[in-house]
Amino acid sequence: MGSTAGPAGTAHRLVTGAIALLAATTLVTACGSGDGGSDDGGGGGTSAGGVDDGATLTMWTRAATRPQSEALVEAYNAAHKNKIELTVVPTDDYQAKVGAAAGSKDLPDLFASDVVFVPNYTSSGLFTDLTERLDALPFADKLAQSHIKAGTYEDKKYVVPHTLDLSVLFFNKDLYKKAGLDPEKPPATLAEWDRQARAVDALGGGVNGTFFGGNCGGCGVFTWWPSVWAAGDDVLNEDGTGAQLASATAKKVYDTYRGWVKDDIVAPGARDETGVTWTGVFPKGKVGVMPMPSTTLGLMPKGLDLGVAPIPGPDGGKSTFVGGDAIGISATSDKADQAWNFLAWSVGDKAQVDVVAAHKDVVARTDLASNKHSEADPRLVTINELVAEGRTPYAMKFGQTFNDPNGPWLTLMRDAVFGDGASVDENNDAVTASLAD
Repeated sequence: MGSTAGPAGTAHRLVTGAIALLAATTLVTACGSGDGGSDDGGGGGTSAGGVDDGATLTMWTRAATRPQSEALVEAYNAAHKNKIELTVVPTDDYQAKVGAAAGSKDLPDLFASDVVFVPNYTSSGLFTDLTERLDALPFADKLAQSHIKAGTYEDKKYVVPHTLDLSVLFFNKDLYKKAGLDPEKPPATLAEWDRQARAVDALGGGVNGTFFGGNCGGCGVFTWWPSVWAAGDDVLNEDGTGAQLASATAKKVYDTYRGWVKDDIVAPGARDETGVTWTGVFPKGKVGVMPMPSTTLGLMPKGLDLGVAPIPGPDGGKSTFVGGDAIGISATSDKADQAWNFLAWSVGDKAQVDVVAAHKDVVARTDLASNKHSEADPRLVTINELVAEGRTPYAMKFGQTFNDPNGPWLTLMRDAVFGDGASVDENNDAVTASLAD
């Protein structure tokens, strides 16, 4: 089931310390330059649907997305002449393995990547250009554009969405009722979130208003940044070399979280939470409202009456961090037409509805947000529709800056929330220095 990726989903994956891409990514890409538009043996339909001629394709994915990847590969293999041999790599080893394979020009035909690291691979020439093929899809503009943008380098597109994991608010309807709140009206502003969390916290008896991973840089980018985006602001400049994390909007977000810490509205353990047990707190039924990965919905206890809502900005708006994995064809593959057959199928109606949606995962297309599976659970429709509102940050130095527990972003987070917030501007400069390094 796709839902089993919850704690190991995007936010948890962002928690892990980034492994620097190996210098081996100086791969010569000439071998991939002609693959993207080849129609050899495929006739006029190759660019749109690829070739299904019984080829054996190799594919890598990380353990964090094993359930979704296995489901897609199994369904594809059952209905096509082509066959995919899937290798699942331990998540923490993935970047090093890709880097080593790039250096020896031994990449698989297809490989997925945490979307925040895709820019490192596109800029290093590890993927085949898919621009013409992608643009030929009748639903090209309906694909998750945040993933497409993350995989665009020098105006060429290199990936399609593989799995999606969004940051959303979860709220406990039973606790809302007990606190005198309307269980059908989640917070639409950060101020309302603050008020509702405090109302639930006032219940006492081991109940807390909210929770967050306070020693977890990945948790912060995943759940704090949407409140800034919801206000229409940015957190980074366009090319990911400068931080804008000291804006008035960002400071309002930090101030709210700092207020929760100061007034003990947060469940115990937030200060030391590195992300490992972050998503295990809400399911216990003692927290009112908190942001988490959408993939945790399927992990919730059946008896827990909960709602799902977008993450709001200080004065309204809504956004989400569109995480997950993107996938492309390696620049060294000599089976690009056959590999594209899988990619095109994977984002097509049948795969998205009968495989992805059936597993209660987020669909990669906005036009399929409401489908026969999601319609049975309005919360899934809410999550799916949020894809169009979300963003995926673009930065070459994302890992060292935001994931590394010794990086400058975590320092900013902790000073802003557990300190007095006076060093935010200085810490923002440190983030910029890391991004531009």
